[in-house]
Amino acid sequence: MSGALLAADQLGRWYGQVVGLSDLTLSLERGVTGLVGPNGAGKSTFLKLVAGEIRPSRGTLEVLGLKPFANSELFRRAGFCPQQEALYEDMTGLEVVRFLMRLHGFGAAEATRRANEALDRVGLGDARKRRVGGYSKGMRQRAKIAQAIAHGPELVVADEPFNGLDPVGRAEMTALFAQAGREGMSVLVSTHVLHEVEALTHEIVLFHRGRLLAQGPVGQVRQLLSRHPRRVELRAREPRRLARALVELDFVLSVRVAQADGRIDVETFELERFFEALTRIAAELRVGVTSLESHDANLEAVFDYLVA
Repeated sequence: MSGALLAADQLGRWYGQVVGLSDLTLSLERGVTGLVGPNGAGKSTFLKLVAGEIRPSRGTLEVLGLKPFANSELFRRAGFCPQQEALYEDMTGLEVVRFLMRLHGFGAAEATRRANEALDRVGLGDARKRRVGGYSKGMRQRAKIAQAIAHGPELVVADEPFNGLDPVGRAEMTALFAQAGREGMSVLVSTHVLHEVEALTHEIVLFHRGRLLAQGPVGQVRQLLSRHPRRVELRAREPRRLARALVELDFVLSVRVAQADGRIDVETFELERFFEALTRIAAELRVGVTSLESHDANLEAVFDYLVA
């Protein structure tokens, strides 16, 4: 179907004195979009607003052309896989999904058919008659995904759906969402792990501290991130001697040696070249490198660069 998936204008949501989302203006087209940010970035608040679970504190939001809060028409057209546990412990997986399909208005036979099909699709076919109380964390995640897709929605909103899954499960659910996108379903999925989104879609939205930082294809956002230097922390038996050699490298921006503990802090735009050079220098000078860490490997540090 054509048309925008959602549009937010100066959207805000706060909880007392705590700001969950601040002045967000954003438009998304239909398709598969990854919502990325560290824990506490505002992803869950935004997805709850999109799913109609909570009301905006200010601004406007439209999803599939509808005001989402408590909108029964949106509930029929969208599926929501929440981050929190939301399953009935004393029911079987089949009973849970079938019950929710009945709430969607399907008759008993159709609800059962759809529930079985969704459970098979997420890999819970063999466990459909087991009680949810006995499910592992990964199985619970699969069951939540099943109930979100069983009614054939236009949009699936999934909040950290890969948490608790082992590597095989993550790969399987990533493939499921990607296939759903190819079949014409729109998917809005959040994660704090960038490479999981890259395996799913090229379109990403970056959130940090309740604000929008960047939006667009992964390649363009990576170019934006690459404009900021990468930080590396080293420790060595002879830190000053090593620092003198590193500062001579033309792709190293700065080198600082901490007096107290001999730590060396390096900034560089070309991390791979730096690691190659460091290996060579450490072998030639025998300065005794004892530790090496790039703190910029986590999203929190990268986003802090952008905020600054």
